Amino acid sequence: MCIISEFASCDDCRYLVPADITAGQLVYVVRKRIKLSPEKALFIFVRNTLPPTASLMSAIYEEFKDEDGFLYLTYSGENSFGFNAE
Repeated sequence: MCIISEFASCDDCRYLVPADITAGQLVYVVRKRIKLSPEKALFIFVRNTLPPTASLMSAIYEEFKDEDGFLYLTYSGENSFGFNAE
């Protein structure tokens, strides 16, 4: 996965994702791994498309996999819960 925005970056951003989890569950896993604060929203994109959170990763993979057999995702986010004047 590639990092966009001010979110934490990682040197090795590859995930082996079970086929039977949803896009929403993947967002939860990524949030925990990058230690994202609760007031920030996280969005995943596949080829600049926001997949439905209920979509299985297996279905997303079949539709969007690259020629090399990998599924490339990007993630981004924003402050979404209130204003912080600090």
